[in-house]
Amino acid sequence: MLAANIEYHRPTTINEAVEQFFMLKKENKYPMYYSGGTEILTLGRLNFIQTGAVIDIKAIKETLSHEFDQDHFIFGASLPLTYIEESNIFPLLTQTSVGIADHTARNKITLGGNLCGVIFYREAILPFLLCDCQVVVAGKDGLKTLPIQQIFNKTFQLEEGQFLVQLFVEKKYLSLPFVTIKKRQQWDTGYPLLTVACIQVDHQIRFAFSGLYPYPFRSQRVETELNKTNLPVEKRIDNAIAQLPTPILHDLEGSKEFRLFVLRNTLTDMILEMEGRK
Repeated sequence: MLAANIEYHRPTTINEAVEQFFMLKKENKYPMYYSGGTEILTLGRLNFIQTGAVIDIKAIKETLSHEFDQDHFIFGASLPLTYIEESNIFPLLTQTSVGIADHTARNKITLGGNLCGVIFYREAILPFLLCDCQVVVAGKDGLKTLPIQQIFNKTFQLEEGQFLVQLFVEKKYLSLPFVTIKKRQQWDTGYPLLTVACIQVDHQIRFAFSGLYPYPFRSQRVETELNKTNLPVEKRIDNAIAQLPTPILHDLEGSKEFRLFVLRNTLTDMILEMEGRK
């Protein structure tokens, strides 16, 4: 159980949230920003997370944005995954996130909660990595808008007191051809063994992965090999796998060898579908 004396704060503005964080920090309460809260509750019961105060950002209107702004679509960090799925503005994001837990849990799990979570799968990040999105973060220096490549390296590299506010995706990405595949070893809503998402941009296919390592990633080297259309698909996949860093995960969900076997089959299916060879 979580400690009963944890303080709960619900600011209504970005400035208020940041001010509360540093005030609570001075009081040695180890504050945490809170959105969906499912991971905090789960890991807190296991004593993996300890905090004296949580700051709920769901009352901050900017974190609930879900609208077009000129050439971009804005996704607020506090949007529940089911809301994103039902609106289906970005089908690649919808299809990639739809298998995260079950529907009831996704009513609580927020976009920001998944992207910034401790549990390493974080599949919802894959479409944003593929689409070179812009990320808005808030902190003691105000709002910053940064390319995702600058602020995401295995996890979001947030400074103390910063939190994720919004993600901006260019309109052109919302309707491009894509494939996303999630493979599990056990049940429909368990943790995935492997998730791969891809999108075709300017006659090139971009790929992003979750489940091979304790972090999601996109690799230009892997993409280069997979897009060498003068080679057979099998050879392209062999060359791409040779570009993967080591070690690949080997755990209860699946061995390294099994993950690579599933990866080969998954990439074959995706390339054939994207290149229209089925």
